[in-house]
Amino acid sequence: MKISLEVGLQAEEKAVKYLEKQGYFVVERNFHSRFGEIDIIAQKDEILHFFEVKYSKNYDAITRITPQKLQKIIKTVNYYLMKKNPDYDYQIDALIVNETSIEIVENISFN
Repeated sequence: MKISLEVGLQAEEKAVKYLEKQGYFVVERNFHSRFGEIDIIAQKDEILHFFEVKYSKNYDAITRITPQKLQKIIKTVNYYLMKKNPDYDYQIDALIVNETSIEIVENISFN
């Protein structure tokens, strides 16, 4: 089941507000490359976080980050790092958004 663009954008807005309340500074949103897109890039405690936002009303949305999707994310992160050359450590995380909560799943590239 595909989620409408509007619902996805609302989930991203909710995620950004959550991150800011948690002390993250949002550096960039919807960074595109020919490989894919990073939903949110944020910094906290000298670490650059690349967030994939997933929303679901009825099931665990983390299951929608397939190995193929993760490879696209990693290629896009590598492109971002090459292009912007930030002076920070980094990690790839997921933000799981549903009707009642938001959860950060850290280091999804190591799962």
